[in-house]
Amino acid sequence: MRKMNSNIKRLLIILVVFVVIACATRPSEFIKIGNFQTMAKQLSEYGLMAIGVGICMISGGIDLSTVYIANLCGILAGLMMQSGGSIPLAILVALIVGIICGSFNGFLVSYLRIPAMLATLGTYQLFMGIAIIASKGSTVSGIPAEYTSFATTALFGYIPLSFVVFLLLVVVVTFIMSKTKFGTRVYLVGTNEKAARFAGIHGNAVLIRTYMLSGIMSAVAGLLSLARINSAKADFGSSYTMQCILIAVLGGVNPNGGFGTIPGIAIAVVILQMMSSYLNMFPGISNYYRDLIWGAALIGVLIMNFVLDRRRTQRLSKIS
Repeated sequence: MRKMNSNIKRLLIILVVFVVIACATRPSEFIKIGNFQTMAKQLSEYGLMAIGVGICMISGGIDLSTVYIANLCGILAGLMMQSGGSIPLAILVALIVGIICGSFNGFLVSYLRIPAMLATLGTYQLFMGIAIIASKGSTVSGIPAEYTSFATTALFGYIPLSFVVFLLLVVVVTFIMSKTKFGTRVYLVGTNEKAARFAGIHGNAVLIRTYMLSGIMSAVAGLLSLARINSAKADFGSSYTMQCILIAVLGGVNPNGGFGTIPGIAIAVVILQMMSSYLNMFPGISNYYRDLIWGAALIGVLIMNFVLDRRRTQRLSKIS
């Protein structure tokens, strides 16, 4: 518990320091209600996918297909709405597709024992291919205004509803991972799957439900994206995969499994979105450098976590 608290405390310090720097260097651009509203809308989408990636990493795996599950769900929902179908039914179909895609990932990882990285690398190509066929390679647009108005509606006139959805799901998933038997089993399987099996935990069932939960997060992200940009495309947000992994690691998730918190991931989402918006305020910094920055940040966070874990291990060994 102390480790979790120290990680969240470290993230909060980073967040506060960054906000101070941004406010001091770009006050007229950064300190705007419109800027914060834009950040809230954008982070809601890949923030949910990052939570899905983080949950899978806690279980000892990873999900590289989250972006393409989101795109597939958004395209199918968009096509239904475009043809005059019921909006609630289109949302339900998108969620069911997310569950099916996530369950398929879980089946490959658990029962067929395919390494999670390879399995989800293959399924992201599969899901993208299905999305391309369904949309005939074009952008799905012409979404009913009744649905897209959700993206422009704000609670109390200031808080975007998409951000409210993100916060609600953060609370729900935090409860699931910290207060339920399923959440405890995910951590145990991620720590030592063989030991968990001897403890009577059905590891395969846990993994399938873990990836299913990730699929649901992706489906909701796809629906939010559909409402925000009024369209869906098979290859939309391809850079989000790297960002989701970076967010999960920055949020304190151990890539080897067994440790991480949803609140930590949520704070990391806010930090990364603020960094992204801050970089956009410098016209001299090209968007082409964005992947370079995220890659360098990911390596830096991994090195930092390695050093901190090593120091912690040495300190515990001296105590014992």
